[in-house]
Amino acid sequence: MTAPGRPSTSGSGPVAKVLLVDDRRENLVAVAALLQGLPLEPVAVTSGEEALKKLLVDDFAVIMLDAQMPDMDGFETASHIKARERTRHIPIIFLTAADRDAQLALRGYATGAVDYLTKPIDAWVLRAKVSVFLDLWHKKRELAAQAATVREHEQRWKQTMESVEAALTALRGADGVRDIGRAIDLLEEIRKT
Repeated sequence: MTAPGRPSTSGSGPVAKVLLVDDRRENLVAVAALLQGLPLEPVAVTSGEEALKKLLVDDFAVIMLDAQMPDMDGFETASHIKARERTRHIPIIFLTAADRDAQLALRGYATGAVDYLTKPIDAWVLRAKVSVFLDLWHKKRELAAQAATVREHEQRWKQTMESVEAALTALRGADGVRDIGRAIDLLEEIRKT
């Protein structure tokens, strides 16, 4: 189930997805409404099991996780998320209706959460926190793209150096015009790249 509201786009590239997990649909609708207007696509699910399934196929910038749910609660769900290599680095913000029980907050942080917010949620605080993680998600993608570009340039440089070395070897061992012509051809290929 994708939460109501239309995702905004932020310039170019994909829109970050935010996973909303709460057993009460009205809470999912409320959190999606609080996030409306941010450059994100909310994806809402009603159980920890559904969340784990979504995390197998989608990439998320942040997870908003209800602490108290039937069957698999938020803490158990977070433990599963943090145990997986693919998802362990996704930030988790716990949301709970429970009073400001310090033990629950500590339990949330112990499972790897980056924050623990109690309901009613301050819209400005929530939006500011989510915005930080959206920005980090975009920066991470930019760095990955730059790293791929650097690897590509390194590979081209390596191939160019191999071609230069082959041309030099051909010139060093040149016995005649034919060998020099082969070396010139190699150098011409290097010039084209």
